[in-house]
Amino acid sequence: MTIETSKDHAGSPLVPSTHEVASETGHRTLWVVFVLMFLATIVFAGLSYRIPVQKRLFHIITTFITAFAAISYFAMATNDGNSLVATVYHEGKHSSVTVFREVYWARYVDWSLTTPLLLLDLSFLAGLNGANILVTVVADLIMVLTGLFAAFGKTEGQKWGYYAIACIAYLVIIYQLAVAGRRNAAARDAKTSTLYNSIALFTLVIWTIYPIVWGIADGSRKLSVDAEIISYAVLDVLAKPIFGFWLLLSHEALESTNISLDGFWAYGLGKREGALRVGDDDEGA
Repeated sequence: MTIETSKDHAGSPLVPSTHEVASETGHRTLWVVFVLMFLATIVFAGLSYRIPVQKRLFHIITTFITAFAAISYFAMATNDGNSLVATVYHEGKHSSVTVFREVYWARYVDWSLTTPLLLLDLSFLAGLNGANILVTVVADLIMVLTGLFAAFGKTEGQKWGYYAIACIAYLVIIYQLAVAGRRNAAARDAKTSTLYNSIALFTLVIWTIYPIVWGIADGSRKLSVDAEIISYAVLDVLAKPIFGFWLLLSHEALESTNISLDGFWAYGLGKREGALRVGDDDEGA
C-alpha cells in the first residue's frame, strides 16, 4: 500500500490517495495456481482419452473448467485482467482520502464460464431435468455478474445492493442442488446418491466461503489484495482441480453415473440418430 498526496497548480495539497495492489507474494500465488490449473487440464484431458467418446461428457466439461481457470490466472499473473477502483473515504468534515484498489475482473470472467460448467457436472450427476438445470445456470450467471457489478460499485448502496442480489441468486443455487438435486440423486442407486450428496455438500461449503471473502475483501476492504488473492487461490484449487479429480475418478469407478451420448456427439452428422443413455443397464431394460 502506498500513500500519495498530489498538489494543484498553486501548490496546495489535494486529496491524498492510497493504492492497494498486489505485491510479489500475490503475483507468485497467481503463477502457482496457473501452473496447477494448467497441469490439471492436461491430466483431465489425458483421462478423457481412456474412455470412449460417448462417455466423455464429464471429462470434457471438467477439462474446460480448469482450462478457463488457467487462462484467467495467466492473465492475472501477467498483470492483466485488473483495474483500479477508486473509493473516497471521508475523515471528518474537511478531510478525505481516495483509495485505489486493484480489482481483478478476469476472476469474474473465469467464474462466469467455469461455475456454470461445474453446475452442469453436478446436475448431470444428480440427473436433474432441463428446467432445473436452466434455473440453476441462470441463477449462477446472475450471481457472478452482480458480484462483478458490486466490485465496481461507485457507492456503498450500489455495492451492497448488487451483493444482496448475488446472495439471493446463490440461495436459488443452494435450493436446486440441496433439494432438487438430492431428491433426483436419491431416486438413483445408493452409490450414485452418496457420491452426489458428498460432492455437492463439498461444493456448497466451498462456494459459501466465496461471498464471505468478497465481503471482507472487495466489500469492506478489510482484507489486503494479497490476502484476497491467496484466499481465492485456495478456494479455486479446491473447487476446480480437487473437485475435478474427485468427480472423474469416482465417475470411472461407478458405471451407474455414465451418461452415454451417441449420434452427433460421437459420430458427427449423418452417421446415427442421436441418443442419450444414462447408466450402462439402460439398453437392456
